[in-house]
Formats: sequence, C-alpha cells, structure tokens
Amino acid sequence: MEFSGLALWADHTLERPRWVRGTWRVDGGVIRRISDDETATSVGFIVPGMVDTHCHIGYSDVGSVSERDMVEQARVTLASGVTVVRDCGVPVDNSAAARATGLHLIRCGRHVARPKRYMRDLPLDVQDQRELPDVLATMARSADGWVKIVGDWIDRSAGADSDLMPLWDTAVLTDAVAAVHDAGARIAVHAFSHRVIDSLIEAGVDDIEHGSGIDADQASEIAARGIAVTPTLRQVELFRDFAAQAGEKYPVYAATMQRMYDTRWDHFQMLVDSGVVLLMGTDSGGYQDHGTIAGELELWLRWGAPAQATIDAATWVSQHYLGYPGLVEGGPADFLILDEDPRSNPLELSRPARVILDGGSVWERASV
Repeated sequence: MEFSGLALWADHTLERPRWVRGTWRVDGGVIRRISDDETATSVGFIVPGMVDTHCHIGYSDVGSVSERDMVEQARVTLASGVTVVRDCGVPVDNSAAARATGLHLIRCGRHVARPKRYMRDLPLDVQDQRELPDVLATMARSADGWVKIVGDWIDRSAGADSDLMPLWDTAVLTDAVAAVHDAGARIAVHAFSHRVIDSLIEAGVDDIEHGSGIDADQASEIAARGIAVTPTLRQVELFRDFAAQAGEKYPVYAATMQRMYDTRWDHFQMLVDSGVVLLMGTDSGGYQDHGTIAGELELWLRWGAPAQATIDAATWVSQHYLGYPGLVEGGPADFLILDEDPRSNPLELSRPARVILDGGSVWERASV
C-alpha cells in the first residue's frame, strides 16, 4: 500500500515528530517514507493513533460486562480514533476485546484499595496495608507492565468532618512502588486531593491520575521527576455533582470537591504551563461512555491547551510514555487517516476516515 499526504512523522524514535509531506509505503505491517514528494494517491492527513491511558474496557456504569459487550466497547473505541488503551483497573479478564478487534490493550489488573475506601465491587481490598507491596508485586507479574492503586478516597469514619484522605502510609507506599519497579512494572495512582500528592512524589509513582489537587510547587517537582499526570477533564467536570451528592451529610468533602470544580480551568492551565508530562485519558467505563475521547479533546481545548499540545498528548506523547513508538520510520503501521486538518481542529482526530493497525484497516467510515 502506497499513499501520499501530510503526516505527523518522526525519522527516529528519539526525534520529536513534525508535520511533513511525502509518500509512504506500508508493507508487512511496517511503514516507511519512500519519497519527499507526493507521488501516490493523497489520503489527506496521517497521524499516530490516539491513546486512552485511563480506560476501563470490560466495565460500564452497571458494573462488569459480558465478553460480547467488552468487544463492542473496544470497537467503538477504535472507531473514535483510539488504537492504544491502558485499561487502568477492571475486575474481569478483558483480553478477548483485544484479540477480537486488534486494539492494543495494556492490562493493569484490578484497582487495589482498602476496605470501604473505593467504589463497591471494583477493587481488590487489602485489609492490612503492610501487605500492599506483596499484593502489587503479584499483580505486576500477571498484568501488562502496569498496576493501579487508589491513592485517596473519602474516609466516612469522621462523620460530618469526613474528607478525601490518603489510603496508605508513605513508608508502605514507598515499599510498594519499589516492589512494583523490581517486578519490572510501573504504577498508576488514582488521586483527587492535594494532601495525597506529596506521598506519591516521595514514593516515586509513575502516573498520577486525575491530579486535581496538585499545586504549582508539586507540579514543578512532578515535572522534574518525570512523573506523568492523566488529568481526565471530563471526570473533573463531574466534581460539582459529587459535591451535591455529598450534601449536608459530608459538608467538608462536598466543599473540597466544589473547590476543585470551581478552580478546574486555572488548575489545568497551571499543569499545561508547568512542563508536566500530560497523558490523554477519558476514565471511560464508569461515569463516561466508551468511545467518547472527543469530549476529552474538546475540554483540553476549551480549558486552554494549545491545539498542537492537545494533538501531541493524544497521540505520540502518550504512546511514548506507554512504550509505543508512534508514527516513525520502520515502525509499526498503526495510524489514522483523516480527511480534515487536525491542526485547525484537533477534534478531527476523533473523526478518522480509516483506522490502520499492523498495516491493515480495522475500521473505515461508511460512505454517505
């Protein structure tokens, strides 16, 4: 297969991708640039497939789903332009979704939490937190290079004074992260609050998910240490609802969630300006539907992220962080073909004309 167009392309894996015109050939699942000129049929715009780094294939708002339903979740995800997913915590084996669709699926196993400190039936609960290092080391050996823990959640034992509180002592968390790294894996952590962030930095976690409580000094340290943040803006948009649901029963927690909702735009802009590695993630499978990355892209743009930064985070930045090469000379032929220029409107990423995986088309928009 040969085609011409404008591509977000890198000649080497260590090179920052740039927009270049030319002609490409796909052969044996590998893509190569064969000419600087457009000598073949133009397909428009060629970009790396998008990444959803926080996606729960196999889970929905009603809980775990059947194999048939998880395959459908994977299909709508591919149709939205996402070719790589990190599942980031599900209580079921979702590998069938990848086998049936070709979706690149990084499995993290289950969330790990403490009893009554997360959503019911979703996590593996650890009664004695001293067991956390062994639990995560075991999970790391059966996952695809990542594990997922809950870093903070409301502690209802304080009654009306209840608020978001860390689940783990810093010393335990530090030992747990070391155990994960020794097992050759990395660790992602659910974290809403400000008070949990210092312990995550000290422990050396790899990805802070949500990160809505990070302040500017913490962001600077996170950037310096190369820790990624997955801001899940659509989830943060729900914080006002969470505050309202807490009502008069948990007024302190409600105030915390409302405050983070009220400052969400400025907070995200601070993260963008801080130099933190920001990953694209929807948190689909619970409060968000699968295949709706367009909504996340739209919020990145509305809340102040530059167009190219949004494109980069959704494609090659998140790919590189998860160990995928992006669209590169001699690399896997995994990419999107777009009819319209995403530089003018990054939402075009979520409207691909074709989705190519391993050199073959796995999804193509129907002709009108």
